Amino acid sequence: MSFDITITLSEEDIQRFQDSIDQGRHVVADPEAAEKVEELAAELIDKVREIDLPSFISDRLLKLQILINMIRDSEWQLNPEDRNVTRSVLYYFINPDDVIPDHVPGLGFLDDTLYAEIVIQELSNEITSYQEFCQYQIAEETRLNKLGLDTRVGREDWLASKRAALHARMRERQKLAQGGRGLRMRLL
Repeated sequence: MSFDITITLSEEDIQRFQDSIDQGRHVVADPEAAEKVEELAAELIDKVREIDLPSFISDRLLKLQILINMIRDSEWQLNPEDRNVTRSVLYYFINPDDVIPDHVPGLGFLDDTLYAEIVIQELSNEITSYQEFCQYQIAEETRLNKLGLDTRVGREDWLASKRAALHARMRERQKLAQGGRGLRMRLL
């Protein structure tokens, strides 16, 4: 049997997460540090796969893999600003000064789980756009393969139009969210 638990975060609780995002934004301003944040976040996700954690924790933390994929996918071509926004969000997970240190048995990833849930909701437009891009990519490759065509020929052309449309939609949704219709946290 499963059941849902609702947690209400106070403005002070949200501010702690926001402070980490702000600190992460400062850290990722340095290109070497930005890459290190990305690398360490990927390592944390790998670690989560190896540790026997309750599913409500591991399920949420493993959802962060899509953020790593978005950053690293050369065909998605995330612009440097969006790449750094995503890296600054990931900073919380590698920050040794997060609310509950990860090495605390049984509880260390609980705050990361809450934060992951917030991040996934806050970046849902970006994640949805990226997932749609990946689905399009797979569908187009399948279609071309069925026709006996090489998927590498003209690849950038057929990806470019879809990517441009999805990036434009993503930007429009970001603007709407910044206008008071969405984000509670200042991710952008």
